[in-house]
Parts: sequence; structure tokens; C-alpha cells
Amino acid sequence: MSYQPRLQQKYKEEIIPALVKQFEYKTVMQVPKLTKIAINQGIGDALTDKKLIDVGIAEMTAITGQKAVPTVSKRDVSNFKLRKGNPIGARVTLRGERMYEFLDRLVSVALPRVRDFRGINDKGFDGRGNYTFGVTEQLIFPEIDIDKVTKINGMDVTFVTTATTDQEALALLKEFGLPFKNQKKQ
Repeated sequence: MSYQPRLQQKYKEEIIPALVKQFEYKTVMQVPKLTKIAINQGIGDALTDKKLIDVGIAEMTAITGQKAVPTVSKRDVSNFKLRKGNPIGARVTLRGERMYEFLDRLVSVALPRVRDFRGINDKGFDGRGNYTFGVTEQLIFPEIDIDKVTKINGMDVTFVTTATTDQEALALLKEFGLPFKNQKKQ
């Protein structure tokens, strides 16, 4: 028996039956699943200090456990002194076991470390079952050594699902343990 992440087992044993019951799917193949998690970090000051890109890539690699790649600008923007091809950020796309491991660490370790945390906003859905939210600082992840941080950067985390509606994706992500804000009754 090979290793299987905790949330991957939970998906197969608990989440699929709960969603089949909730949405009355005819087959388990209709149940939405998480396909990938994309993490993106824009580093605006990298135009003046090129070492910030290397630091950002190293931090994202430590956080996700997978090598991050730099993102480059697609066009020239003279107001920002930006040239086409300049590195301006870092990104990682997680799939499979690494995706479930990152989600587990995000839900159980990183998000509870956010100061004055009251839940994540449920308005980040795109209408097609994908969800994006922002993290204001990378210090919430235990892999980051606070003493070595030169600049605090935020990042965007995008969950890509096979859900067809935002309600299905919200139910799926709630079952995975993402702490959404309590919605007010109207």
C-alpha cells in the first residue's frame, strides 16, 4: 500500500458521499474534484532589485515543496519602467499528492496563523467553479524563516475544480475544510 495524503483519503471516503447526498448526483463521476492549485506571487520591486525574484522563487519552493518558476512581463509599460521579458513574479502549479499536502498545510497550519482571522471571503468564485483568494504575507507559512525575510510579499492561491457552478465548488471546498466567513442571513 503506497502513501496517500490525508485529504485525498478524506475526499474518497467522506466528501464524495456527502456531495452525492447534497446535490443528488446520479453517479459518483459527477462529483466535482480539485484538479490543481495555482499559487502566484507578484514581486513589483523586482524591477529595481533582481535578487528579489530569486528570494521569491526560493520562498515559494519552500512553501509548496515544488520548484517555482519566474513569471515574465508580456509587454512594455513605460509608466512602470517595465520591459518585455523582465521577471516580475513567481508561480507554482500543484497537482496530485503535492496539491493535497499543500491544501492540508494551508487549512490546518497556515490560515490559523493569520492575525485577526475570521475566515476567507466567499466572493472569489469566477462563475465556473474556480476559487481565488489572496494571502497578504508569506510569513503565515511555517517553512519561512522570519529572520531571513527581506520583504513581505503576498500571494494569490487559485483552486481549480471540475465543478460547473459556484455552489458546487463552495460545497467541495467547505468539505475540504477551507474556513469561509459565516454568511449573514438576509
